Amino acid sequence: MTDSKTQTEEMALKQDHSMDIRVGLPRRLLSIVYDSLLMFALLIVANALLIPFQHGKPIAPGNHLYQLYLLYVIYLFFAWFWIHGGQTLGMKAWGIRLVSTDGKPIGWKRATVRFAAASFSWILLGSGFLWSLFDPDKRALHDILSHTRLVRVRFASAKTSERKQTDEKEKPERQHGA
Repeated sequence: MTDSKTQTEEMALKQDHSMDIRVGLPRRLLSIVYDSLLMFALLIVANALLIPFQHGKPIAPGNHLYQLYLLYVIYLFFAWFWIHGGQTLGMKAWGIRLVSTDGKPIGWKRATVRFAAASFSWILLGSGFLWSLFDPDKRALHDILSHTRLVRVRFASAKTSERKQTDEKEKPERQHGA
């Protein structure tokens, strides 16, 4: 059953790539807003995990180790989702998938480059994201540097397409029986 599920997911992924509709800035930003809400909740949990180590005392302002810890949590969130399926939850909700421009899987190295470049884009007041308004393929700076792009995907799952196939097979039987 696992093999058939994996094959179905691979077929759906290939079909999604054939659609290959580029993602513009508004949809990209809406996905970021959605992921930001999830990130806020994740950072609350990440902070709660530190409470026993702090013995209930607050973390000193400007603690660089703490800042790196939070940055690492954010990095792991995005990189893990990009590597495992090419979609964060926000991207999934808005029908977006991250794919590589060379057809290779998104690995840790590519995800790290993408995250670092996207972080740099934010530091520059979002100018790296604004690049997508001028790029013919609607790529942001971090897409270009990491050799990735965002594409639109269908919302239909493999089960939905299987149901449609079953319904189509049953249509002639229903028409003859009526």
